Amino acid sequence: MPRLDYLHNTVKNALSKAGWAITADPFRISFGIRKVYVDLGAEKSLLAAEKGSEKIAVEIKSFIGISKMNDLENAIGQYIVYRTYLHEVEPERLLYLAVDSEAYAEVFYDISGRILLDVNHIKLIVVDADREEITEWIS
Repeated sequence: MPRLDYLHNTVKNALSKAGWAITADPFRISFGIRKVYVDLGAEKSLLAAEKGSEKIAVEIKSFIGISKMNDLENAIGQYIVYRTYLHEVEPERLLYLAVDSEAYAEVFYDISGRILLDVNHIKLIVVDADREEITEWIS
């Protein structure tokens, strides 16, 4: 089992405040001989007229290592592996990368970070760690 990121409970609480039900902690994906663990699985009921629910998986990253670039490379690589496997086993579930607002400002806000999100189709949840609230959903 993977070690929990220090933002784990913060993101979990922020999702709950936003009306998401945490359905898996961690969310396990099995594909072929591989098993990987995304930090959280969550669902949110849609309007009664639409019937059903929206499903997401959330990988949480804090970017507190010695090198932000190394953290970024690892996060994107992990995200792509998880998204690929998830597409095969549960294509209706969307994968998000969750970061706090400080990491977003330092890593993703300028053009060098935005292009990585755009080209790699990375969906991002930005969380205010102090308030434990989602401030932005970037698709």
